Amino acid sequence: MIHPIINELAKQCIGKLKCYKVNTDESPSIATRYGIRSIPTVIIFKSREKKEAVIGAIPKSTLTTSIGKFL
Repeated sequence: MIHPIINELAKQCIGKLKCYKVNTDESPSIATRYGIRSIPTVIIFKSREKKEAVIGAIPKSTLTTSIGKFL
């Protein structure tokens, strides 16, 4: 699962990164708003603007690279 990786990255980037988990079954309007069609989907925002979406179970290195572009 990707959740432990995200938790680890959040701990490493305290003050630079905030992570939120959304249950799309409980919040379908959020899934619709951001075009989430597959789970897991990680959406990266900067200054409240969607910058990138990473879809599927990916390795930590890929997620770290994607997030690192915006820190």
